[in-house]
Amino acid sequence: MSTVSIEVESAGTDHARWCFGQYYAELAERFEAGFDPLAGNTFHPDELKPPKGWFVMARRDGDAVGCGALKRLDDGRGEIKRVWIDKSARGIGLAGRIMDRLEALAREVGLPSVVLDTNKTLIEARTMYARRGYVEIDRYNDNPYADHWFELRF
Repeated sequence: MSTVSIEVESAGTDHARWCFGQYYAELAERFEAGFDPLAGNTFHPDELKPPKGWFVMARRDGDAVGCGALKRLDDGRGEIKRVWIDKSARGIGLAGRIMDRLEALAREVGLPSVVLDTNKTLIEARTMYARRGYVEIDRYNDNPYADHWFELRF
């Protein structure tokens, strides 16, 4: 775990595109009806540049092993998106560390809360959000893959 770093990086790099590709492939396997990244809540790497957004990359010995994003929504809240951990790095608390970093970024820039959505098949994600103090809220977006919506207020 000590060899893993989590830093804000550009979402337009080859490593970021690789992470997104791995994330999308995993969702396609896990979701009942598959996953089309163009069908729901897409974003362009430019949306993840400060002050509109941030992308964090987790690296172990220089290799990308996870990622996550924070977007500033028009209503003043932040939205956490695309938190993903490579299978080789699971079970060491890395998702929590990425969430820590994204939540810290939200606080640093003065966002009053963060929201996120998830699919019903991602039970481990829902469990993590509940442990972190997220509460289930009403639908806040039109993501066709989302079944649950959460918010954490600061």
